[in-house]
Amino acid sequence: MTSLNEWFEKGMTSKEYIESMKVHKENLLSIYEGFRLPKEDEPFFKALSEKGLRAIVITEDWCGDAMVNTPILLRLAEATNIDVHMVLRDQNLELMDQYLTNGTARSIPIFIFIDKKGVEVAKWGPRAPKVQEMVTEMRSGLPPKEDPSFDEKQKEVYAKLQAAFTQDTSVWETIYSSLKSTLNTVL
Repeated sequence: MTSLNEWFEKGMTSKEYIESMKVHKENLLSIYEGFRLPKEDEPFFKALSEKGLRAIVITEDWCGDAMVNTPILLRLAEATNIDVHMVLRDQNLELMDQYLTNGTARSIPIFIFIDKKGVEVAKWGPRAPKVQEMVTEMRSGLPPKEDPSFDEKQKEVYAKLQAAFTQDTSVWETIYSSLKSTLNTVL
């Protein structure tokens, strides 16, 4: 079985990943440019930097959740010296299948935080719990899949989600808070 160190080495740098993106690139970069870490968390950043962590991100460019979560992680990684490498889910199912959501779903992104030895110390994803609640609530109004209007209504929900993900800074702050909470367990 491939070790997490090997998966990390196999992954692309975040720069390589962003340059290779064909979908959601502009939105990801817009979120990256728009999101700012809270200055009052500088003691947290300093403490986390001292841990020497690295992150493996299981992702795909077509994924709306990856579009919104990844730039928040990248901002946090810059402030904490976490080296981030990206692994494409569809080409790396051996790794993905070790991180299934609810034991069955290949949901992304998944952020795997490893220490200097390559030992997993934390995992985050595919969504912040409060964002999951928002998605579940939006989807609850969808008609049954057999309904002739299902496809159209689902597209409307996805459009609303994408708008929230790309424009609502409170969503970004919720994601950051969830990531911070996960990484606080390492300190």
